[in-house]
Amino acid sequence: MKAETKVKFLGYGLLIILIGSVYVLAPDFYNNIFYLAVNGNMEEIAAYIDSFGTLAIFLGFMLVLLVNIVGLPSIFIITANGLLFGPAIGIMISWIAESIGVVIGFWLMRTILRPTAEKLIHKSSKLSKIDDFSGESGFKLMLVLRSLPYFPSGVLTAFGAISKISTKDYALSSFIGKLPATALEVMIGHDIFTYNQNLERLFIVIILAIIVYGGIWYFNKKHIRNKK
Repeated sequence: MKAETKVKFLGYGLLIILIGSVYVLAPDFYNNIFYLAVNGNMEEIAAYIDSFGTLAIFLGFMLVLLVNIVGLPSIFIITANGLLFGPAIGIMISWIAESIGVVIGFWLMRTILRPTAEKLIHKSSKLSKIDDFSGESGFKLMLVLRSLPYFPSGVLTAFGAISKISTKDYALSSFIGKLPATALEVMIGHDIFTYNQNLERLFIVIILAIIVYGGIWYFNKKHIRNKK
């Protein structure tokens, strides 16, 4: 058996063990994940996470991890993490969980779920035109896209899975790019729900985000125009 095949079998085995263990410990866990991710009720999400007491941080991590694996929106859960644990801890656990989740999702979509990834991407005419990037350009493009807050994570995971980007470049660009995106989402979400105490900071964060991402967009557009 080739080393690559052994790694795949080991990965599938660990994933099955993880999913099975969570189900044994909390049979309604996956139903709750789907409901909370789709419903988006911040009070229900925060209350559910907080109900686990000392395991609340672990649950907050697992919720973000699993919704990123399946490509569901995680914005409501990472906002709840920020509200429950504070912006610093909320950013840290959400960033790590999102990074690991999108890499596992990428691995699944590149292997057993590839037909699903292709269908998802080909629904977007813009993404389907650039699904063959690789090398340095692929790393840079994935890094920029991952750094965009509120960008559909599931679509981007599928996009990477059917492209020629290497697993190493995808994982590294996602890990780096997810940090500013997650930090912004947690900070903005936290300060919106606590605007009475953090209105000034919310305003500053939004202005800085507009300046930074506006600058990235401008220089990228200028670079493309100069290459023509």
